[in-house]
Amino acid sequence: MNRRQFLYATGMAAGGVVSGCYRNCPRAFNPVSGINCNLAPVIVSPEREIRTVVGLRPYRPSGFVVKAEKLGEKLVIHNFGHGGAGITLSWGTSQLATALLPDEPVSSVAVLGCGAVGLATARLLQDRGLPVTIYASELPPNTTSNIAGGEWFPFGVFEFGKQSPEFMNQFLQATEFAYHRYQTLLGPRYGVRWLRDFDLRYHPFEVNGLFGTIRPFLPEMRDLSDSEHPFSGYPFVRQHDAMLIEPPIYLNAMLTDFRIAGGTVRVVHFEHASQLQQLTEPVIFNCTGLGARALFDDQELRPAKGQLTFLLPQPEVNYMAVMEDDLYMFPRSDGILLGGTFEEGEWSLSVNETAKARVLQGHAKFFGSFRRCHRAALDFRRPRVLGANQGHLAV
Repeated sequence: MNRRQFLYATGMAAGGVVSGCYRNCPRAFNPVSGINCNLAPVIVSPEREIRTVVGLRPYRPSGFVVKAEKLGEKLVIHNFGHGGAGITLSWGTSQLATALLPDEPVSSVAVLGCGAVGLATARLLQDRGLPVTIYASELPPNTTSNIAGGEWFPFGVFEFGKQSPEFMNQFLQATEFAYHRYQTLLGPRYGVRWLRDFDLRYHPFEVNGLFGTIRPFLPEMRDLSDSEHPFSGYPFVRQHDAMLIEPPIYLNAMLTDFRIAGGTVRVVHFEHASQLQQLTEPVIFNCTGLGARALFDDQELRPAKGQLTFLLPQPEVNYMAVMEDDLYMFPRSDGILLGGTFEEGEWSLSVNETAKARVLQGHAKFFGSFRRCHRAALDFRRPRVLGANQGHLAV
């Protein structure tokens, strides 16, 4: 299942289960027509490639796991299985996980994993005044979270038909909390900023969908006319604003914050869950991502291979683009990121040269076909704003 198939499927599910939970949507005047006419195209060529990276997303068809269970004398609180939305949902699922702490006082807490989910969990525990130790086999910049695109959007979290109503309620709670928490981290220190995102399709946007469900978290969402963008070949173009989180900057800042707040990091690899009994902490948060498959025997958990190719940075490129061809571009300070792949069940960490060629060729064709568009006359009439159930399939 690729990005587009996932969004269509989950959109239908989300709209039917929880669309009534979020009825109040931000409403705003549309931007002046034609403001997107001067978008700078990405220069795509093999000579500009600086690296291609591969990572394995921890994917569960029924969605992420946030629950508590007893393991001998220890209380283990699970927080794993985020699919393609580990960075996006990390603060939200960590808020759900930390809410499962017992009412009685806890002397100290252990967190397994030092990616986005583990770090967010550790910081929220420190906010409660608890001593926290992170146990991890890898630290930034060598975590799976470091190999991620970073757009704030809950992509690839579950498969249509496999999720429960209870999970969907967790999903929306996590989405809302994470959306607001990241806004407190905007700026160069954490590598978080707002950008315009363009979704380009060959077919009309569905009225109901995942974008309808999470509409309150997609400001400035509207359809564009041909005079408002330079994109060729796509009859349907929709925009919204989204946060872009740059993992190398963000994870380093989070780890620094954790250490400044008195946190301890121990590099260790656990082969079996029984080894956790040796820890001194009575409560353990499991944020091991794909590692939870072996450590806690979660056989539903599986890899979803992702591959990204980076080109030399282009500071003049200040927007994101996501195409129905399962291609996307995010402009980061460490390079222009081109994706994408979502190979479910694939364990290989080797670069797929065929997939890389498809991504480079597809983006070269897309950015090479930019056309001139003309700024329309200023129109100060009150515009049509997309309603809460008019979602789209953008990422």
